[in-house]
Amino acid sequence: MDVHARHQITDDHLARQRLRMWLQMLKATRHVEGALRERLRAQYDTTLPRFDVLAALHAAPDGMKMSELSQYLVVSNGNVTGVVDRLVADGLAERQTVEADRRAFLVRITPEGQALMTEMVAEHLRWIDELLENVAEVDAARGISIMLDIRHKR
Repeated sequence: MDVHARHQITDDHLARQRLRMWLQMLKATRHVEGALRERLRAQYDTTLPRFDVLAALHAAPDGMKMSELSQYLVVSNGNVTGVVDRLVADGLAERQTVEADRRAFLVRITPEGQALMTEMVAEHLRWIDELLENVAEVDAARGISIMLDIRHKR
């Protein structure tokens, strides 16, 4: 199917409902993200991008190449480089050259970063649980299914 082919609306009411759903998803995402940003700043004096990079490194203790990290986080290499530079300066991550490619860097979380992330991941889970406490288990499962349907549309 040509991704640029013009989609024909066959049910105007359903199309408008889908638009409303999208707008509510966007508002909900912004609400949760804003709360997370504020809590990370207030409790850990950190930012969401720093948390995201540390979380990725926390999940990959053997490290990641800078290019893998930016691809994983779906951000530019330049954005990741600035965050990693600050994490290295703070002793939360370390960078080393890759033997096979001297131009590439491997980034690893340090033991200090690992300890901080273990605490922040547990707190993050509590925050999300609190922010979404009005969502029943069956609704959470359906929401996940809807998001997967959207992401896997070809």
